[in-house]
Amino acid sequence: MQIENFIYCLEAVTDVDEVKTTEVVKILEDIALTQNIASIYKTCDTIEGLEESLSFLLHDDHHFKDYELIYLVIPGEANNFLINGYYYSIEEIAELFEGKMKGKVIHFSNRKVLDLSDEESQYFLDVTGARAISGYGYPSENTSSAFTIDRVFFSLFYENDDLAEVVENMFQKHYKLCKFLNFRLYY
Repeated sequence: MQIENFIYCLEAVTDVDEVKTTEVVKILEDIALTQNIASIYKTCDTIEGLEESLSFLLHDDHHFKDYELIYLVIPGEANNFLINGYYYSIEEIAELFEGKMKGKVIHFSNRKVLDLSDEESQYFLDVTGARAISGYGYPSENTSSAFTIDRVFFSLFYENDDLAEVVENMFQKHYKLCKFLNFRLYY
């Protein structure tokens, strides 16, 4: 069985030196087995670690072009990201990814709210080169998007190249969950 669908996942953790299997790792393993979507998983505990992981992806991973989805599991508030006790704005993250995400879809888990204005989303897309950015308008401590709707999004994404149709299918098949977590896509 040859896997042709790939996800690159970066998760912010408290300490990268602490060996711990997070729920995200378990879910990515299950997605590989049940949905035929492989992934590379990296952790970071500082903004420099995030930058280093991104650099690895761009320069050392010879399959970078195969990763259409970049999955970021980073806590935060509204359009700020919390890494090692420091908040970084969506604009700072965009500048970190500057020109490096050409054609990629950057998907944020529901560990933080993604609520961009048209101006903010366009800035992020223009600076990063990303094809789209997606996430949720409602964070939930009790309902991890990784267990539920992220899996659906990843699967539908690799079945259909039209993002508008992907979102339409998600809402048709999982309306209550999409509304509950307030799924959104900017492109």
